[in-house]
Amino acid sequence: MTDVGPHAARCPGPSAHDIIRGDASPTPDALLRESPVSLGSAPIDLNVYTSAAIAQAEHDHMWTRVWQWACREEHIPEAGDYYVYDIGDRSALVARGNDGEIRAFHNSCLHRATQLKPEASSGMSTQLRCPYHGWTWSLEGNMTDLPCAWDFPDIDPTNLPLPQIRTGLWGGFVFVNWDDDAPPLADYLGPLADHFTQWPLEDRYVEVHVRKRLPANWKAAQEAFLEAYHILETHPQSIKTAGDANAVYDVFDRHVSRFIHTAATTSPHVPEDQRPTEAEILDLLLARKFPGEAVPEIPEGERARDVYARFMQAQLGERYDHDFTQYSITETIDSIEYSLFPNAFFFAGAQYPMVYRFRPDRDDINSTIFDLLFLRPLPDSGVRPHPAEPFDLDVDDSYELVPGVSQSMADVYDQDTGNLAAQRRGIRASASGTQNLGVYQESRIRQMHQTLADYLAPDGETHES
Repeated sequence: MTDVGPHAARCPGPSAHDIIRGDASPTPDALLRESPVSLGSAPIDLNVYTSAAIAQAEHDHMWTRVWQWACREEHIPEAGDYYVYDIGDRSALVARGNDGEIRAFHNSCLHRATQLKPEASSGMSTQLRCPYHGWTWSLEGNMTDLPCAWDFPDIDPTNLPLPQIRTGLWGGFVFVNWDDDAPPLADYLGPLADHFTQWPLEDRYVEVHVRKRLPANWKAAQEAFLEAYHILETHPQSIKTAGDANAVYDVFDRHVSRFIHTAATTSPHVPEDQRPTEAEILDLLLARKFPGEAVPEIPEGERARDVYARFMQAQLGERYDHDFTQYSITETIDSIEYSLFPNAFFFAGAQYPMVYRFRPDRDDINSTIFDLLFLRPLPDSGVRPHPAEPFDLDVDDSYELVPGVSQSMADVYDQDTGNLAAQRRGIRASASGTQNLGVYQESRIRQMHQTLADYLAPDGETHES
């Protein structure tokens, strides 16, 4: 990545890195690695969100070539368990065989192309049998039954396996890639896998799974979560208890980027004469997140961050039967978000244990299927809870309907959804036909667009960053 150099603008005052370096607990080295980039300031055309031709090119030339997570290993723990992952017109049938191996197949019968398993379904099956005419394959993809075989003289049932899709495993996730020539998953993950050795996602389970329709193109939808710049206006309830303009942004390679913004600190936007004391910060946090809880005293020489982190470790430990005291302050309470191109987001911390996935709606360029997972650490008992079933929300449904989502979190996500609806309308109404991105705070958005452009460009034509 290109060093932005000392000339690049930054928010005055302490950055998120400065704040976490001042924490009483040691900060993991991965969170102190810096990789800011300078990707220019040219406007971006709004037709990237509205053009049917671009959407088709994405389906033809990008979604077919990238690694994307389809499900968790815990979704298919036993032989015969299957999970269907759909992206655009493509459908992958992920199944665990009798030999324990995980395979992904094109979800299409070799007879008349009927889907073997329904869209977005999961379950258990001893075989893969077409519901139309009964052509059947084993869980390993070998044909086991061809009704009226006498009528198919050119077909050898012993040599008609289901076509497979490449799979890879990382962090408890099952990834798929339709491109047989794509680099291995380990290469694609790049620094993400190295950073997450500190936070093994395979040792977590799905506590909550929300599947919501968002009123925006998939790129615009995920851009809402690539920066903290919007907190001031969109989430004003947070500005006295969270950093925003002083968040740090790092782009590690063409597929992996990150931001860190701090909790139990105050936004640089708050005027000096209105900034809360440390005790007031703690009071505001607990009143919003734990109404009715007694607010602990802040010992001499400590900050709201120190006390809030200990409070959260105790709360989380009691709720999830897990020892959180080994977490640093920043790992406990801060928003630490990594993105993996094209559509996956992984959070490293304890308070914010989310995973996001954004998929284009097959039938509406202005709509996105958003998967929100809360991944909690396994209980110290070692017993893995069953993964939560998806809870479906339509565009106008509030996140507060979802069991396990707190009111404060629901408010934040509902505010984000409202922005997306307004942005979608504004894109159509725009006179300039372009958008202007911040050089630093929105560098991850620009990197996403450049990586996408590389996938859509003729071979060899790539952006250098």
